[in-house]
Amino acid sequence: MVELKVAPELPAKTDYRIGCIGAGFIMRDVHLAAYKEAGFDVAAIASRTPDHARAAAEQWGIPRVHDTWQELVRDPEIELVDIAFPPDQQLGIVREIVEGGTAKGILAQKPLAANLAESQEIVRLCDDAGIVLAVNQNMRYDQSMRALRSLLDAGALGEPIVAEIVMNARPHWQEFIRGYGRIAILNMSIHHLDVFRYLFGEPDRILVSVRNDPSWEFEHDDGMAFSILEYGSGLRAIALDNCFTWADHRIEWRVEGTEGVAKGTIGWPDYPPGSPSTIEYHLRSEPATWHRPKWGERWFPQAFVGTMAQLMRAVSEGTEPEISGHDNLRTMALVEAAYRSVAERRAVEPAELLAPA
Repeated sequence: MVELKVAPELPAKTDYRIGCIGAGFIMRDVHLAAYKEAGFDVAAIASRTPDHARAAAEQWGIPRVHDTWQELVRDPEIELVDIAFPPDQQLGIVREIVEGGTAKGILAQKPLAANLAESQEIVRLCDDAGIVLAVNQNMRYDQSMRALRSLLDAGALGEPIVAEIVMNARPHWQEFIRGYGRIAILNMSIHHLDVFRYLFGEPDRILVSVRNDPSWEFEHDDGMAFSILEYGSGLRAIALDNCFTWADHRIEWRVEGTEGVAKGTIGWPDYPPGSPSTIEYHLRSEPATWHRPKWGERWFPQAFVGTMAQLMRAVSEGTEPEISGHDNLRTMALVEAAYRSVAERRAVEPAELLAPA
């Protein structure tokens, strides 16, 4: 039986003072719950609505509330800034941190920005200022994805031949998303495109088909998205993101290799009651056995310990975060390639988007 690593690796130093920007659902109910469980030091919080920040501070025992996020980034006590604001506003926040803040590191929400160009500017600003930038691509820390990565790293599945993620789950699109015209790929498929990169490396090409979601009245094209990633090895990774479904919500995944098959589920669709993600795997070397390990941790909220911990480790050790800004530019390029594939009705190489002009 392969040793599966599902828990994040905590750095030796975890007592960095964190300043949180945002007090909506993802911060209040997920980030802060994870940080409390891990014993991280959340020193201050701010939100567009100060009352929301005060309520979150009271709920989680945060000692300081700033009336604005501009005040928070200038708080000399803050060492790490955790941003959970709409992606089109993250560039402005990062610029403010760079110009007047004292933070050593930033954890930015995914998507890093509303487009690749703004993402590149965020990375440039942090590079020039010497600030460590990490991105909260939290599905990489889902326990079943970490377990699957353990199997792949051990070579237990042999050469990967086909990988699938099938989502039948209806997200709640926040109001700010409804103004982008970009919905499923930018805000939901991005999880699956990024985790394919985490598991298998960089794809050569991506081919995407989309359709609108007739149940929403606001303007959009990609109400749901269906993507095929082509790898030079021959691997095909397929993400079917059905955001329309109104019953039987679930996210399932499967990877088949020359020496084994692994499959499982992502526990997110039944949140807030919640259940852990799952994995089961079968190896040619053990033809009579299906392995079904269990754990109690969940994607929401425990995986969010990992995204902050990898930033802490990078700051303390002087290394790149596991999900650095530079790494995330390749995910954002894959997102842009997906939209170009839709517009031009062809397979697109993500390298086209990152090549110098």
